[in-house]
Amino acid sequence: MPSETLWEIAKAEVEKRRCHGSDGDGMEIGEKSVFFIGSKNGGKTTIILRCLDRDEPAKPTLALEYTYGRKTKGHNTPKDIAHFWELGGGTSLLDLISIPITVDTLRTFSIVLVLDLSKPNDLWPTMENLLQATKSHVDKVTMKLGKANSKASSEMRQRMWSVMQKDHPDRELIDPFPIPLVIIGSKYDIFQDFDPEKRKVICKTLRFVAHYYGASLMFTSKSEALLLKMRGVINQLAFGIDKSKSMCVDQNKPLFITAGLDSLCQIGSPPVPDSDIGKLQAHSPMELWKKVYEKLFPPKSTSTLKAIQDPARDPQYAESEVDEMRVQKDQILSNVKMGPGSHPRCWGDTEHTLA
Repeated sequence: MPSETLWEIAKAEVEKRRCHGSDGDGMEIGEKSVFFIGSKNGGKTTIILRCLDRDEPAKPTLALEYTYGRKTKGHNTPKDIAHFWELGGGTSLLDLISIPITVDTLRTFSIVLVLDLSKPNDLWPTMENLLQATKSHVDKVTMKLGKANSKASSEMRQRMWSVMQKDHPDRELIDPFPIPLVIIGSKYDIFQDFDPEKRKVICKTLRFVAHYYGASLMFTSKSEALLLKMRGVINQLAFGIDKSKSMCVDQNKPLFITAGLDSLCQIGSPPVPDSDIGKLQAHSPMELWKKVYEKLFPPKSTSTLKAIQDPARDPQYAESEVDEMRVQKDQILSNVKMGPGSHPRCWGDTEHTLA
């Protein structure tokens, strides 16, 4: 009888892991995934490199990038593996969110949302679009998981609420994100020079959003102390290391709030005069905070915020020789389309890109 091929062995191993990892017995799988999303040029790659102890310059993320790290918990024990995914392009490549988050990986997934504090006008739309797109996809995958393994799906829902103590006064007022979420405000070194009133609005708003979603919140910069704190938070997601219980809510200092430790009472009401709150028509607390925030930091127009959809045309990836060849190919294609006997409509309305 012929021996198994390498492909057949690999398929059998994947199936074995899938069965072992989805039996709902609560065992530690030993592999976790952390998905970094957030502001374009907000520092996601730098954070990942720092967590992996890689001393190399950060390069712009083209679309969706992957790397991994390993950590040994003890002597003669297998190394835990952490998968790091990073979505580039800010909010322009939301469709790629579905690639790393699947039924097989969902139970070990965490999200890190990195927001550029130095660009407050972009902050809310970036945060809203990315969280909504991610939550929508995770909800769909969770439904699929529930049909295949109701026990595993139930365990995920219980874990969602585990960040909030049962006697917490806000337990009925929040809506925890379906998978662990950490919000990082980057470039604090620039943010700390903002007007105090602007800092207050940004800090209170992010505290509310993080608390509402049952997320941890922290600010970071190039400061070694802040980088070490940030690394500790990421290690907790990636390798299950005990999370910190420290807390800083002083708007004159970098915020650091572990999920479940804040409260609506401590955060307070939206920073707007009581006489103006009644004029803001909102159907939910989140919508009210959004209106208050955007009153001080109106978002830029959609055309300004929209990133270049085709990375080949993005100036930061320009290469003269390649670009010249691309122009020639485009011209050839255009001539073919418009040549004798051809009709442009036969090619459809979609732009065809030559490799």
